[in-house]
Amino acid sequence: MMRSMYSAVSGLKTHQTKMDVIGNNIANVNTVAFKSSSVTFQDMLYQNTSGASGANAATGVGGVNAKQIGLGVTTGAVNISITSAGAAETTGRAFDLRMTDQSTTNFFIVNNGSSNLFTRSGSFYVDGAGNLCMTSTGYTVMGWQVDKTTGNIRKDTVSALRVMSTENLTSAPEATSEATCGGIIDKNDTDVLSDDGLIKNLKFYDNLGYEYTARFSIKSTGTDGEFTVELLNVLDGDGNTYYDPENIQAGQPALNALFGNTEDATKSYTLGKDYTYVSANVIVDKSGNYYQYNAATHSYDQVKSATDMTVVTAGALSLTQVYGAGADILAKADAYTGNGTGYAVDGTTGALTLTYNSVYHRLSFNTDDGTFSKVGNVADAKSVGLNMSLFGGQFANINVDFSTCQNTNNGGKSTVTMSKGATDGTTGAGKKLGNLIGLSVSNNGEIYGIYDNGNRNLLGQIAVAQFANAAGLEKVGENCYSTTLNSGEFDGIGEDITADGSKMTSGELEMSNVDLSTEFTQMITTQRGFQANSRVITTSDTLLEELVNLKR
Repeated sequence: MMRSMYSAVSGLKTHQTKMDVIGNNIANVNTVAFKSSSVTFQDMLYQNTSGASGANAATGVGGVNAKQIGLGVTTGAVNISITSAGAAETTGRAFDLRMTDQSTTNFFIVNNGSSNLFTRSGSFYVDGAGNLCMTSTGYTVMGWQVDKTTGNIRKDTVSALRVMSTENLTSAPEATSEATCGGIIDKNDTDVLSDDGLIKNLKFYDNLGYEYTARFSIKSTGTDGEFTVELLNVLDGDGNTYYDPENIQAGQPALNALFGNTEDATKSYTLGKDYTYVSANVIVDKSGNYYQYNAATHSYDQVKSATDMTVVTAGALSLTQVYGAGADILAKADAYTGNGTGYAVDGTTGALTLTYNSVYHRLSFNTDDGTFSKVGNVADAKSVGLNMSLFGGQFANINVDFSTCQNTNNGGKSTVTMSKGATDGTTGAGKKLGNLIGLSVSNNGEIYGIYDNGNRNLLGQIAVAQFANAAGLEKVGENCYSTTLNSGEFDGIGEDITADGSKMTSGELEMSNVDLSTEFTQMITTQRGFQANSRVITTSDTLLEELVNLKR
């Protein structure tokens, strides 16, 4: 009778333990990255009133099982649902990070000042010292640093990620080494025909980040398709004259040394020319050279004269392709103009001459866009040099590419412009000193600084920890875990989260994985179990009361 009472008491205690776990789960239903727990019961020791006996072959009597009376229930285990990820919550903050696991449960590594702890909560911020920290505790986030010699991540022992150190607040400037002059030069442009010429500015940087402006003048030589480009002066960032060819200061270079062809001043580069349509298979250039379409090579070959032509029309250029339907060929004899430039540099004055009427000896027609282009290798001297290194080591020589200029009819308006950088718009453009304006985190945990000069520098990488038995980690509060003998040790190095296909997502947090429907169902069964055990106690008490009343 007493046994039943004490068994029921153990039942009450165990169900209370389960209720405590359920209550903690529900309390943390909105805790970032919280992992729910569940309780497993097990029965306790048994009292044997008689032992088991075996069968007796001599007497033919069978064996008897032991008579055991259980002594109640106890908590067998409290299991953490640590491999079950919570839903994603979008926050939009760059340092709110959610981990998506592929085959292994990953943990952020944080340090409380004395030891490394582990968490799934990716709510981080940058503190006053520039360290990446947990928003809730201030624990520093651990990861790998950038190797200063290579600029790559050095994956050795993890350390605190100080993403906003003094050296990371700025990005080094770069000297301009490439520039482009492109667009249309119209021979009827009044500025091109004027004494001053068409003025164009090229802005560039030295390697200290100071900006300068080189001013050029584009003029017509009076010959169709030929123009000069002259360097007028160079101004500093305040608009003051840094270099004036008309008033060269002591130690400054002469104009012909400063501005000229970086390869060979005698070279000229030619691409494109004006053609006149003659027939379906014949074109003639302004110099009177005739070209006939070659069906075998799909190109136009130069011939001595019109009398040397043979009638080959298959695939040749049609009148409509050159001038459009219904066009007047006589009125548009000079309408077709190819793209590109040629130039020569005067070795004495440093003046650059752009030409558009040189001739290639072999041309190929492109049926896709209706243009002519050169065939074969032609000497390319398109990099005209602005040799700023003559002023000092803080400058780089600037190659100015004029190959994308065109000499076409544009209604008397020129659209030519000068810009720093190669034709791709970025290579060799140079940069001013950059100030840090933002931070971003990639899917593999790499942290980048965003600077106002366009640079994007690698600042470090967030490492993660993986364990053989993640469920063996011990909860220490504050959304953190510590290692135990049954979880496996942390090696101090960590892992790249993408090694097994996992990733980090910026701007999101992992929510609690508590399932309220499951918790409330467990609450009901726990309540009934507790109620049933309490009934055992009251019933045992009634039996004891009857026993006491026997004396009456």
